[in-house]
Amino acid sequence: MRSHVTPAVVLTAFAVLVVSACTTGTDTTTADARPTAGPVAVLPDLTVGPDPKLHAMLPESIRTTNTVRVATDIPYPPFEMYANEGSKQITGIDYDLGQAIGARLGVRFAFTAQKFDGILPAVQAGKFDAVMSAMTDKKARQKSVDFVDYLNAGPGWLVAKGNPAGITVVTDVCGKPVGVQTGTNHQKLLQQRQQLCEAKGLPPIRILTFSKDSEAQLALRSGKVVADYLDEVTAAYVASTADGGNAFSTVTGRAAVGEYSASPMGIGISKDRAGLKEAVRAALQSLMDDGSYRKILGKYGVPNIAIPKATVNGALD
Repeated sequence: MRSHVTPAVVLTAFAVLVVSACTTGTDTTTADARPTAGPVAVLPDLTVGPDPKLHAMLPESIRTTNTVRVATDIPYPPFEMYANEGSKQITGIDYDLGQAIGARLGVRFAFTAQKFDGILPAVQAGKFDAVMSAMTDKKARQKSVDFVDYLNAGPGWLVAKGNPAGITVVTDVCGKPVGVQTGTNHQKLLQQRQQLCEAKGLPPIRILTFSKDSEAQLALRSGKVVADYLDEVTAAYVASTADGGNAFSTVTGRAAVGEYSASPMGIGISKDRAGLKEAVRAALQSLMDDGSYRKILGKYGVPNIAIPKATVNGALD
């Protein structure tokens, strides 16, 4: 039909109408608010589709690029890891949740590996829009990013199989070498445990820090440290999978790990992306409401770390 409309005056009028329509603020907003990404198969039995209303909440810069740049420290299983030895395909709880949140928002969550202690500076420098790396929501970190809280898990010890060091209470590590990843909340907790050693007249914990937790695990294998202090979920996952479950054991519980706050893990959001934290929170809540969130946690066998509601900056230091 369109090929039959050839008079110049009609074409001119049509062109004016098109230009006029494209330059009105209302129509531009409508076009920008339309998700460009379709449904995503996050799991074999879970496909997540976009919600135009949530897409419209995103900052214009995100809608323009159709991408949220996400920093993550790999490996830290089961939160983030590579699918296979030698593979660069990322998988894990954070990655799957990120794909689901992105799909609900109608954009792509693009994950890039970044050392943990350099993540927040990289976000502040504008290299990333968000962080999904099992990061604890702490008030000190809220100076750098805002958090959309999404999980909760306490610390634990990863020890050699059978717990030969005999760690049952936290002061059992006084005077002994233990490993921890640099820049983590667990490093701060270990430093606080020194007070317990001092109160009992015991020598201080010999804290050895590593840029990646996988390096701390190697130190544990070699006997350089007697334990690795990390979150209980990762400890359990590594203990059950490394060498077919024959390399490590775990020690958990407040008596063994010491007291800690119930601060949740959070998705760190750049303070320079106005509206992004609200959009991510709303998308996460929708995944909680429709069961997708728990289905993803169920894939990794950790439904117990779920929280009932997506909150913002819920640190309980």
